Amino acid sequence: MTTREDAVQQAAGRFDDGTFLAALARRVAIPTESQEARGAPHLADYLIHEIRPTFETLGGQFHIYDNPVPGGPPIGVGVIDEDPSLPTVLFYGHGDTVRGMDGQWADGRDPWKLERAGDRIYGRGVADNKGQHSVNLAALQTVREARGRLGFNLRFLLEMAEEVGSTGLREFCDSHRDLLSADLLLASDGPRLEAHRPTVFMGARGALNFDLSIDLRAGGHHSGNWGGLLANPAIILMHAISTLVGPTGAIRVPELKPDRIPNSVRACLGGLSVDGGPDAPEIDPHWGEPNLTPAEKVFAWNTFEVLAMKAGNPDAPVNAIPPSARAHCQIRFTVDRDPDTFLPAIRRHLAAAGFPQVVVTPAEKGYFNATRLDPEHPAAQWAIASVARTAGQAPAVLPNLGGSLPNDLFAQLLGMPTIWVPHSYAGCSQHAPDEHGLAPILREGLQVMTGLFWDLGETPPKL
Repeated sequence: MTTREDAVQQAAGRFDDGTFLAALARRVAIPTESQEARGAPHLADYLIHEIRPTFETLGGQFHIYDNPVPGGPPIGVGVIDEDPSLPTVLFYGHGDTVRGMDGQWADGRDPWKLERAGDRIYGRGVADNKGQHSVNLAALQTVREARGRLGFNLRFLLEMAEEVGSTGLREFCDSHRDLLSADLLLASDGPRLEAHRPTVFMGARGALNFDLSIDLRAGGHHSGNWGGLLANPAIILMHAISTLVGPTGAIRVPELKPDRIPNSVRACLGGLSVDGGPDAPEIDPHWGEPNLTPAEKVFAWNTFEVLAMKAGNPDAPVNAIPPSARAHCQIRFTVDRDPDTFLPAIRRHLAAAGFPQVVVTPAEKGYFNATRLDPEHPAAQWAIASVARTAGQAPAVLPNLGGSLPNDLFAQLLGMPTIWVPHSYAGCSQHAPDEHGLAPILREGLQVMTGLFWDLGETPPKL
């Protein structure tokens, strides 16, 4: 009789014998660039020719649906119903990638060709998200082969537009609630907190992007003739921003940050370090909200960032006072504040501070809502225990990821507890040339997910 330990070792064998990497190589080779028109035909190909036949080996059916938004790429959903009395788990992932950035990778690497160099496994999508959902597919295959069944019902949701804002995903989830109904979301994206230690997170910070702009006149005017006489919008905007966020990055507007960190969240983050690996930037300890640990700053607090600024033409400056200035800004936020209050609060604050001419405009894209599952929730405790049993060490537990994901669709729209187990690390060059995964993380990920899926069929959480 096959045991849990047998299945976990079989999962590691898939990595060691090259089976897993061969499947990942096929997927990386499909140039699913959702940000480029040339990638459009490959988005459907990925679902039709790669994911569908793989899912069918599990004994399920894989359906491909038109995107509810015209022009959006298709959405795939795999279905396995073993017994209505068993729990149902929803898995989420995305098969699209950012641009390949051909010609920019070190040592002449091809972004669409899997290449291993030591423990690094290079290829576009290895970290985000082909490698991660490939780990989970292989773990599902391992459990079914070892046990002869999954032991639970499965919905496998794979979108092809995550890198362009998940076009149509909200509408799809809303109109297919019955199809996607589940007791638990179990998915993988984002990085581990530390490369050598598994991570479990239960939500994500939200993201609100917006512009701050000043438009004073029709055109520029000679700085020698008009300097000191005409208001400079760039200078005004810099001073306006300085009233919103201080010189060390701390938010100055109370309405834009939490009142406090919940005790359960603070306890969860206690003792955790933020370590992106050897290629990660060095943390600036003086930056951000004072009296918080680095983990609390990233996972339990709000941040205000200026992502881009422009006045005049920085690439070809002239001796003229610019007529306008603009800054593209972002607030990353936790569930502890209502994001609908942020922009009105900024407008009130700027007007009171003497900057009524600053226009606050929400961005057309760049919004995710915040979610967080209490670390004491039975699903969270079950997942933490399962990962610890497989890995032989307690995982890092985050109430929510520092980045943003469409997790609100599952936690709020579809109303289920959400568990994420990432198979990447912060130094993976995600969204850049030289994207890669680490062999030890992918191998351990196969074992961890096999253990989770095995436990889901034997001792599921009480929900």
